[in-house]
Amino acid sequence: MSVLVAFSVTPIGTGEDVGELVAEAVRVVRASGLPNRTDAMFTTVEGEDWDQVMSVVKDAVAAVESRAGRVSLVLKADIRAGQDGRLESKVATVERHLAQPS
Repeated sequence: MSVLVAFSVTPIGTGEDVGELVAEAVRVVRASGLPNRTDAMFTTVEGEDWDQVMSVVKDAVAAVESRAGRVSLVLKADIRAGQDGRLESKVATVERHLAQPS
């Protein structure tokens, strides 16, 4: 099974510049050793099962929560049996279609 989770952690009440605190969450994800990608809006992490991925998300939220009294979490998950490597393959499929003439 493959679980992809895209999530965004936002500290509340710490001012407009939240990059330093968000970086704490990303550090946790990268230290997990799971495949991941961070973009302007979300960090996506891929794992073999729900518990593995959600443990990383929980730890990432805790890292931000330790420095902010309130945290907002937005999460989207894609759970699929029999597939792995989807963090890369889903993007590659879209890029392949974009490379073809319309």
